[in-house]
Amino acid sequence: MIWLAFAILTAFFESLKDVSSKKSLQTIDAYIVAWMANVFAIAFLIPLLFILGIPPLNLQFWIALLIGGSLNVVSFILYLKAIQIADLSITVPLVTLTPLFLLITSPLIVGESATIADVVGIILIVLGSYILNLRERKNGYLAPLKAILLNRGSRLMFVVAIIWSITATFDKVGVVNSSPICWSTALYCFLAVGMFPIMLYKSRQKMGQILPNLTPLALIGAFHALGITFQMSAIAFTLVTQVIAVKRTSALMSVVLGHFLFKERGLRERLAGATIMVLGVVVITLSKQFLPH
Repeated sequence: MIWLAFAILTAFFESLKDVSSKKSLQTIDAYIVAWMANVFAIAFLIPLLFILGIPPLNLQFWIALLIGGSLNVVSFILYLKAIQIADLSITVPLVTLTPLFLLITSPLIVGESATIADVVGIILIVLGSYILNLRERKNGYLAPLKAILLNRGSRLMFVVAIIWSITATFDKVGVVNSSPICWSTALYCFLAVGMFPIMLYKSRQKMGQILPNLTPLALIGAFHALGITFQMSAIAFTLVTQVIAVKRTSALMSVVLGHFLFKERGLRERLAGATIMVLGVVVITLSKQFLPH
């Protein structure tokens, strides 16, 4: 069961990355955080890559890196902006909406169709997102769903979930045509390079924030790298679907940490909503292993 320990550590470090990012974003520019997080992640990943070795890389790998990397540049910046301007307990669980959009993107990109388990899981995810904003129900039964669209942070994370439903396909292509750690390192290198001109354009006047904040920025990068390293280590012992199902519990951890560290309100409904959303992801991911197709 060593894979389970690694998968739980993946979720734990993902949640710490969110918390440390939100904390840093209170005083550091979002574009600088986005760029430096990937720079420090590379510093942790490159030595591991050279220890494990670089496999032969083909054209499919480079195409996947170009398309998937470009989309991830956008999604990473939007992700940080979302957790900067809105509660972790509202924004982070919304990434579990990705399977909902995969119903559209998967048939178009890789020809995969939904199963009954997919539909059940997606219903749970939508129900969870409703409960996530249950405090708004006093304004009408549709208010919790409208809150997702009215809250700017939620809207940004909504877009992130859509982008991730597309990049998930390219991640798969990249890993299949290289190795998990090689793909992760290459992707973060692409993100660092891709974000650099954006950061210079948007935040040139704020570059002075980097040196005084090297420690918190390095922590974000370390959590970023540790999360992906434990994820790849877990995958070495079991199926990807099982690891991702456990990884999504980071949403629950972020809800709890957001409450205690940032005094975010509505813990009960947000924890209940996030739990149901994660359960929906578990139903979808584990059905790929146990149910016939």
